[in-house]
Amino acid sequence: MNIIERSLPDRVMPPKDKLIFEAAQKLEATFLAEMLKSAGFGEARETFGGGAGEDQFGSFLVQEQAMQMVKAGGIGLSETLFEALKERRDEK
Repeated sequence: MNIIERSLPDRVMPPKDKLIFEAAQKLEATFLAEMLKSAGFGEARETFGGGAGEDQFGSFLVQEQAMQMVKAGGIGLSETLFEALKERRDEK
């Protein structure tokens, strides 16, 4: 998917394609969240930390940050997955 297709309004994309694209975006966001966790994001700080609440809800923050990264363009994984899944669907 090129930058022109990404900028088209949602109504241009068929509903089946939209579902596949959303699933691909969620998968890319999950991948990025794991990468962020490996880099130390979402860990409790030693000083001025949020206590137990920060420990429990830090993963939600990292997941949302990853989803925002995907919506801003991500690393291109969702577009690649989308094209692969669409081709596979069309072969059947």
